[in-house]
Amino acid sequence: MARRCEITGKGVMSGNNVSHAVNRTRRRFLPNLQSNTLQSDILGEGVRLKLSTKAIRTIDFKGGLDSFLLGTPDRKLASEAVKVKKRILKKQK
Repeated sequence: MARRCEITGKGVMSGNNVSHAVNRTRRRFLPNLQSNTLQSDILGEGVRLKLSTKAIRTIDFKGGLDSFLLGTPDRKLASEAVKVKKRILKKQK
């Protein structure tokens, strides 16, 4: 399974461990992902997503999953989020 946030697209980064003697070895910086079920008021069901903790905080700040997705342009969302947004728009009409 990919270690990628399904809302923001935040993923694994790579860099170096640097010792006191300045020896460099490659390492991976993993995002803090949580499996989370967010309630969609428009769909009337829970949507299960793998989200970074930053994305969870942002969704809470914006007032829930529906208002976050409807207020965010598609170019700023990951592909899974765009699919959920299209389902919400279809149900809303």
